[in-house]
Amino acid sequence: MVQKLANKVAIVTGGTSGIGLAAAKRFATEGARVYVTGRRKAELDAAVAAIGRSAVGVQADVSRLADLDALYAQVKAQAGRIDVLYANAGGGSFLPLGQITEQQYQDTFDRNVKGVLFTVQKALPLLADGASIILAGSTAGIEGTAAFSVYAASKAAVRAFARNWILDLKDRKIRVNTLSPGAIRTPGLVDLAGPDAAQQQALVDFLAAKIPLGRVGDPDEIAKAAVFLASDDASFVNGAELFADGGQAQI
Repeated sequence: MVQKLANKVAIVTGGTSGIGLAAAKRFATEGARVYVTGRRKAELDAAVAAIGRSAVGVQADVSRLADLDALYAQVKAQAGRIDVLYANAGGGSFLPLGQITEQQYQDTFDRNVKGVLFTVQKALPLLADGASIILAGSTAGIEGTAAFSVYAASKAAVRAFARNWILDLKDRKIRVNTLSPGAIRTPGLVDLAGPDAAQQQALVDFLAAKIPLGRVGDPDEIAKAAVFLASDDASFVNGAELFADGGQAQI
């Protein structure tokens, strides 16, 4: 079977769990050498072990520019280029208008907007002409959700990045697309409900009831979509927002 990412060099930020880890595994299966980042060393080491020999872990917080500089210095020394960049790291939390704090705003925008911006900008010298950049969007960027406005605004900003960056990068034929999952059963999703298992399941059931397919998604389903955007199968897909949401935001 032909590997869709054979001999490619890929980076997945936030690759220690959930969608990021699933994508890194898929990229490796498809033949890529994969660099994954994470903020916690123990989780990073476990992810590298799970991905396999083609994985390299780099401890980094994408909201810290010095960490990004160190990441790209290592990639430059070891690989010399980047063919696929999946700016996946991010997160959010629930707070309704009237209770939003400066800390919540800064944490969300530092990870989801500042982190994405500088993850991409600092990668530019290493990105190969014709490379694929994938930005982590969300159905929240086009839907209204109570107490989730800060996260939603951050994902709308990410979508705007893609539309503009394809113009900045057109001379290099670098594609930039947004991959927007719906509700996916990841640690980050269930943790929004708190530590109680019953509350976590209640959240999953509530979200599943809103999805035409009748269930939440699996991280590997998003990883498969990421492989498509990363590969030559998507050679004429540029500036798009690909929803992998079971129909959640399409009704």
